[in-house]
Amino acid sequence: MPKKIMLSGVKPTGAPHIGNYFGAMKQFMDLQKEHEGYIFIADYHALNFIKNRDELKKNILGVLLDYLAIGLDPEKITIFKQSDISEHPELSCIFDTLMSVPYLKRAHAYKDAVAKGKEDEFSMGDFNYPMLMAADILLYSPDVVPIGQDQKQHLEFARDTAIKFNSTFGETFKLPEPMILEDVAVVPGTDGKKMSKSYGNHIPLFAEYDEIKKCVMSIITDSSGGVPKNVYAIHKLVRPESELKKIYEEKAGKYKELKEMLLEDLEKFIAPLRKRRKELEKDIPGALAILQAGGKRAKKVAEAKMEEVREKIGVKVY
Repeated sequence: MPKKIMLSGVKPTGAPHIGNYFGAMKQFMDLQKEHEGYIFIADYHALNFIKNRDELKKNILGVLLDYLAIGLDPEKITIFKQSDISEHPELSCIFDTLMSVPYLKRAHAYKDAVAKGKEDEFSMGDFNYPMLMAADILLYSPDVVPIGQDQKQHLEFARDTAIKFNSTFGETFKLPEPMILEDVAVVPGTDGKKMSKSYGNHIPLFAEYDEIKKCVMSIITDSSGGVPKNVYAIHKLVRPESELKKIYEEKAGKYKELKEMLLEDLEKFIAPLRKRRKELEKDIPGALAILQAGGKRAKKVAEAKMEEVREKIGVKVY
């Protein structure tokens, strides 16, 4: 039987942290074993955040190296760049004619902007983000889309758009299913909130030892004794809970010792990834060749789906 298709994307807006890895990237690694996979660099989406050419180019290359460093296999996963596939914005344009403004106003990002009084700063790129994302997903007919819990609405938008298109023009798009690993759907940061660069509570995925140490020692702990929940929540990502429970019981209240143990476990996890990424940096042309080859494979799939779409909507006359 043919393999099921998995698809996901990542915005090139900065270096990843361990929350990105355990919340999404690790799922790609697990899924590539049994799925046909597509992982794209969402550089058009990044334009909503980055208006600097050099920064964007650097980040695109950074994402490519990051994903190769964690072990994505270009023989199993098609890694490509969104802007290399012109069918993405083309399909998004068609979806814009189907979905209403009130519907798009349901987006969490838009509601948040309104709540903060920043509606006038919300660009059309931000507002139409769900339609471009729907195109990103639906072009490749994925069965599953690995996402974090906070991204669930994005996939709901894609599914609703597919349903609207199918009911209007005939069965065309597959309805993808979200894949969320509930126990790591939201990875906690050093302050207990969701790990995020914007909160300054993250641990970089490819950090050097001293940087890891600085992050770990800054983890907020309570003063009630017992198990420091923020330390434990991060620790269980890199060490089995079956081992941790006994250790934390024996060292109850000894926060410094527990942090030092977490530091060493994080270093064991990060060091091989850090080393692999540095090796990849020595052959940038080779990495870019992988990205370009992936783009060519993805282009064939996207072209075929767009031919079907053009036929269905009636613009294909020759």
